[in-house]
Amino acid sequence: MLLCVNKSSLLLSPTTSKYNHQQLSTLLPTILSVAGSDPSGGAGIQADLKTFNSIGVYGAAAVTCITVQNSNGVSAIHPLPHEYIKKQVEAVLADHHVTHIKIGMVGTLQIARTLGEILRFFNGQIIYDPVLASTGGQELFEPGYIQELKSTLIDQVTVLTPNKSELELLCSKSCASGLEMRKCADILLSQFNRMEAIVLTGGHIKENKAMVTDILVTRKGRETIDNRPRHQHPHLHGTGCTHASAFAAYHSLTGSLKQAFRLSGQYMDKLIIRSMNQQVVAGNTNGPLLHHLIADDQE
Repeated sequence: MLLCVNKSSLLLSPTTSKYNHQQLSTLLPTILSVAGSDPSGGAGIQADLKTFNSIGVYGAAAVTCITVQNSNGVSAIHPLPHEYIKKQVEAVLADHHVTHIKIGMVGTLQIARTLGEILRFFNGQIIYDPVLASTGGQELFEPGYIQELKSTLIDQVTVLTPNKSELELLCSKSCASGLEMRKCADILLSQFNRMEAIVLTGGHIKENKAMVTDILVTRKGRETIDNRPRHQHPHLHGTGCTHASAFAAYHSLTGSLKQAFRLSGQYMDKLIIRSMNQQVVAGNTNGPLLHHLIADDQE
């Protein structure tokens, strides 16, 4: 098999991506996903690109980790060398008009440091879904990761989209209610000057309740609440990745935190309902959402 590569086009200087937005601003906007690869297509890079496409924005991707996973869970993770992650990101930033970067699984402390260094020069929106455990509960980080993550990467983030367990890890506090999650969000917003908002996803709060409550928390104590019916079914693999990517896509289209929050909630509601009665995996395991079933609705 031959790989057709124009090597000269890949010779990027260290300053290539610092980042010529004025020259590139006439181009259609791109959202860059920086995340792990899921071979089953349910989460990670694959879910991000499906989400962007179904909403109608262009998506690019830089892979941080190769995973071995399917609807039964994650069985192996192989982080890529941080130099190659940096080169992937710089390659996209060099010739795309990247307005938003959505980050998912980072993988290692060195990758977090590398991304933090790159993002110091990026002036667009950075939406971070802090993937710290798989859906099955496996921790995806090493000792000391949380504090390092805060000082290197989260310090650059404009919007954070944690679920309950991720918020608890970031705040070192237990959150038994939406109010306690809200207090943790205020703490994080006070710690990071660049952060504009936190989207608190409520699917794991009081899972026996008939309604799911998501909360958009912005600075100065402002909040927007979105209540939606809870839909129980086994095929929810990739919901966190998809929700954060939908938020990034709608923010790219509208420029509004509130509109992106509302529209991404509506998108998730529709996607979960459409995915309930069809499946692409054997058995009653945690199958993926089916983004293609709603792609036509977004046109």
